[in-house]
Amino acid sequence: MSIRVRYAPSPTGEPHVGNLRSALFNWLLARRHGGRFIVRIEDTDQSRKVEGSVAQTLDALRWLGLDWDEGPEAGGAFGPYYQSQRLDRYHEAADRLLAACAAYTCTCTPQRLADLRKAQQKRKQPPGYDGRCRKLSPEERAQEREAAGAHVVRFAMPEAGETLVEDAVRGQVRFENPLLDDFVILKSDGFPTYHLANVVDDAAMEISHVLRAEEWLPSTPRHLQLYRALALRPPIFAHLPIILGADGGKLSKRHGATSVAHYRAEGYLPEAMLNFMALLGWSLDDKTTYLSREELVAGFALKRVGKTGATFDLDRLEAMNGHYVRALAPDQFAERLRPWLEDGLPPSVVRPLDGARLRAIGPLVQERIKRLTEVVDLTDFFFLEEPLSYRNKDLMGKGFRDNPSGALHALETTRATLAPLSTWDAGAIESALRALAERLELKPGHLFTPIRVAATGKTAAPPLFETLALIGRTQTVQRLDAAAGRLARPDD
Repeated sequence: MSIRVRYAPSPTGEPHVGNLRSALFNWLLARRHGGRFIVRIEDTDQSRKVEGSVAQTLDALRWLGLDWDEGPEAGGAFGPYYQSQRLDRYHEAADRLLAACAAYTCTCTPQRLADLRKAQQKRKQPPGYDGRCRKLSPEERAQEREAAGAHVVRFAMPEAGETLVEDAVRGQVRFENPLLDDFVILKSDGFPTYHLANVVDDAAMEISHVLRAEEWLPSTPRHLQLYRALALRPPIFAHLPIILGADGGKLSKRHGATSVAHYRAEGYLPEAMLNFMALLGWSLDDKTTYLSREELVAGFALKRVGKTGATFDLDRLEAMNGHYVRALAPDQFAERLRPWLEDGLPPSVVRPLDGARLRAIGPLVQERIKRLTEVVDLTDFFFLEEPLSYRNKDLMGKGFRDNPSGALHALETTRATLAPLSTWDAGAIESALRALAERLELKPGHLFTPIRVAATGKTAAPPLFETLALIGRTQTVQRLDAAAGRLARPDD
């Protein structure tokens, strides 16, 4: 069988984790078997359409490296790939169903349907259409259409028996047909519902497998009945496990941001996000955590997709991201830092940033970073020409608490020690400062704190000796002088 799968987002906002997890599983199945991955935009619900949503979705796919073979921008033999441009196909299908008495027109008003729901709730009955218009004769339906004008088309579900869903993840699932109401397939505005459009397009685009979220499983018997009524071959269905928040509930905005764009903006790497999402309901085995894109493709199989919900663990994602940050080669890491620094540093810093300097800074911070958003705060002092901002309290640290004169003496002797060094590198700086601490009878940490704050403006910074070496002799001496001057003034 030729594998053809699709990712069919609705343009109703930023793509969220669950949505793109489905895209990833479809992409993996296609790439694993040399198939085709198709993007189709399901924009038939015009009232919920959000401007820019399609661009955000395609951008998220590109960021994750999920290339598509057919769809927007790529084209393909089965287009158009926007459902709003395929209305004639849905109307043709609806007409076929009407002619075969597998569907009927319904003129029930929104008020009647609302009253029906209230009455069903009061009687503690499951909600659903009561089939009023189905019971009318064709002549009566025609008269009501003429009088009402607006109408929808409903599919006539079998009133007895059951529908069996063969699911590649969950096995056989049975649905009692009498419990499934006659659902709308064509709305009064002429646009199809999800049910009709999906069935028509999946058949027309020769989709072999439909991998989608578990929440769509209850819709599958309806879709299978549509396939039968239209004499179309259904695809293989696989319903993916629900993604849960830390509290065990379905992942939603109340658990924090679920948009993939948010995690991108927070400095997560696409390779980490891809690895993390792949493990939300699938695993290679019971021990492997870190998998490259190539390993994910080689190992993906539907039989390894789980049935139970998968928990979105933000701590796990952050730890995984840190792993991938540390795994970057020095040149790669430097280039990943560039956009964050160029965007986050003050306007006074000259752009573009020097590549050699970025490569020198990288090793000092790579082991400390879990997310790329942290890099500006960790390294901005390497680029700043203006005076650094810090408090005298930080400058003195624990070793010189309430002793500004002691801190001042330490800074002055440090300046006198470092300024004339014949060699300016980390080794020479370390030897000089450790000897100075011994001479001043100070613990090394007590001496190094005011030096660190003076040179970087921070109480926590990359390794001191390498940092001073990279800052340079001239700027280090200037900053020591500035810190000594600060100690003569109280904090603002």
